[in-house]
Amino acid sequence: MIPHCDALVIGAGPAGLMAAEELAHAGRRVLIAEAKPSPARKFLMAGKSGLNLTQDEPLTALTAEYREAAPWLAPMLAAFGPDQVRDWARGLGQEVFTGSSRRVFPVAMKASPLLRAWLRRLDGMGVQMRSRWRWTGFGDGGLTFEVPEGPQVLCPAVTVLALGGASWARLGSDAAWVPWLAGQGVAIAPWQPANMGFRVQWSAHMARHFGAPVKGAALCAGSQRSRGEFVISDRGLEGGGIYAVSRALRDGAPLTLDLLPDLSAGQITLRLTRARPGETLGNRLRKLGLSPAATALVQEFARPLPEGAALAALLKALPVPHGGPRPLDEAISVAGGIRAGALTQGLELRALPGIFACGEMLDWEAPTGGYLLTACFATGRWAGRAAAAKPSGLSAFPDPVPGVP
Repeated sequence: MIPHCDALVIGAGPAGLMAAEELAHAGRRVLIAEAKPSPARKFLMAGKSGLNLTQDEPLTALTAEYREAAPWLAPMLAAFGPDQVRDWARGLGQEVFTGSSRRVFPVAMKASPLLRAWLRRLDGMGVQMRSRWRWTGFGDGGLTFEVPEGPQVLCPAVTVLALGGASWARLGSDAAWVPWLAGQGVAIAPWQPANMGFRVQWSAHMARHFGAPVKGAALCAGSQRSRGEFVISDRGLEGGGIYAVSRALRDGAPLTLDLLPDLSAGQITLRLTRARPGETLGNRLRKLGLSPAATALVQEFARPLPEGAALAALLKALPVPHGGPRPLDEAISVAGGIRAGALTQGLELRALPGIFACGEMLDWEAPTGGYLLTACFATGRWAGRAAAAKPSGLSAFPDPVPGVP
């Protein structure tokens, strides 16, 4: 048993590493406990296709993307927003650039060089990391862990929880912590998938289009309209275009596709009437600019196809029935988690003095495009600074609660 630990961070994702850095800056002796064999696995996965760190836009516009959570996240984002994220990356030797979509990436387009530099800096600050240390709840007057050497109990002066949400469990975000905190009176909003794909029950003829992207369409769900690429897969519809309207779809709005957003219904009707006698419908749709995958969607959801103006109207608003979101664990991110009312302004758990929380554990959601990482960085930094300012002394760990692991 280790009776004292000055500052403990549980979870070595971006929020946890940021909290550890702030604690170390303040002179705390920091230990990071990570359940997996190596740190930041979801962070590294996100970087495989280009690590989108933040969004190059005014702070007010960025903050608005967090919707209901914007009021309480605002001071954290103001303290560590897009400008600070870029400066932080450059401070680690990773130059960044802004793409045409205003998304900000490291020039290396990978997470691994940035992570290596970050871990070297933390090591130089005296931060210790222990892998394969899985938190198992409260007990014996402290925080209990399963570690390679056997059960362990830590009694830190301050603790920052950075355990992630409830998606991609194999990378570490398994939400196992929910019953332990709920059992101590911490209010937790139910999990919901965010930035996720949707199930579609395809007919057999769609199989040859699995993996095909549909580009240039506008996706409409309720009052939301977004242009973006999505992919037809054997599981349904996936990709950035569908993620952009996924919240509205999750909340019950129907999905329609404007497959020719740069043409009006009248223009489409006129072009259809110019078809040569005997020309196949597939050829007419191809001449309108529809890809084979987009044409397959029209035939999948609208047969028998009408003619003329009715067909033009259909191409501008193709209804797409779906079977709801893909499973929670497949979602890029989640909604739900520790409710804002369960936290102080410093992200300390009201029910558990001396214990702070940050990152995707908290009840906020945001679209893809750098918003997810920005909020993880910002809340991790905020929680780390608040924990560092907490007077030294043992936290008031709860007594074990019967029936709660």
